[in-house]
Amino acid sequence: MPESSPETHVIDFRAAEQLLAARDPRGAIQLLDSVITAHPENTAARLLRARAFFLAAQLRPAELEFQIVLEREPDNAFAHFALGRTLERADRSEEALRHFRLAAALEPRPEFIEAARFARETGNGKHDSGDPDHEAE
Repeated sequence: MPESSPETHVIDFRAAEQLLAARDPRGAIQLLDSVITAHPENTAARLLRARAFFLAAQLRPAELEFQIVLEREPDNAFAHFALGRTLERADRSEEALRHFRLAAALEPRPEFIEAARFARETGNGKHDSGDPDHEAE
């Protein structure tokens, strides 16, 4: 196995971004595991891995990674939105609504406002549980 270095971690991170864009979340997770092991403080890598876990339908690991990101960056509107989607997909609507509202308050993007409004109006938080990036782009 090749020796790990900061350069290989950057390459792995960029490759993981490409894999996620190509809808290969499991491949992205594999690459990001070594990056995060070497750099556990890297919030960008954790956010990318959280998105990959979400797309791979690994909701509990996605939730944990989004929570770590939010502990470090409590004003990260996208992380709140994506955590809301994760909780929504896990049938935890009340918890999801809180994060949708925080996302909308922090950054009033139309998709964040719509998620908060839709979850509140339906009372069950059910919304499209697809890729959080799809709506945020």
